[in-house]
Amino acid sequence: MPIADKIAPAPREVRLAGLVTALPGLGLLALAIVLLAAHGSSDAPRNNLLAEAGFYVVFGLAILGCAAGLATGHTWARSPGVVTALLTVGAGWYLTGPSGQPGPGVPVILLGLLVIVLLFRQPSRAWALGQRPGESEEEAAERGGLEGRHTERDKND
Repeated sequence: MPIADKIAPAPREVRLAGLVTALPGLGLLALAIVLLAAHGSSDAPRNNLLAEAGFYVVFGLAILGCAAGLATGHTWARSPGVVTALLTVGAGWYLTGPSGQPGPGVPVILLGLLVIVLLFRQPSRAWALGQRPGESEEEAAERGGLEGRHTERDKND
């Protein structure tokens, strides 16, 4: 049995999507640091500021975990990666439209769209389905996808 069947390596698109997905997570951590550093000049109650910064830290770490999962080739991270990309597009739209800041908004939108495109390209879909070379998506789905591939591998071991 080939080693590729044992470890199911992710294609380059998925690993790149993982690296790009890390950027919003790092941005949220930086935002939390800025909020805490600006605490002295703010009139907001301390508890509100700590709660907001805490939320950004937790959310940023969750996104970084998803990014690490994609970068290391774990299929569970694909759906959270898509959700993160959609949220990134939404944040960019808000920056561009209602906030009137197209300078930072357009790159944020493009960042989210890049991740969506990378995760829905054919090699990424084939990886997520556990598709074998020469096998159609329908055949992979009938076999049970990646789970069916793992089941067959376990039977042969």
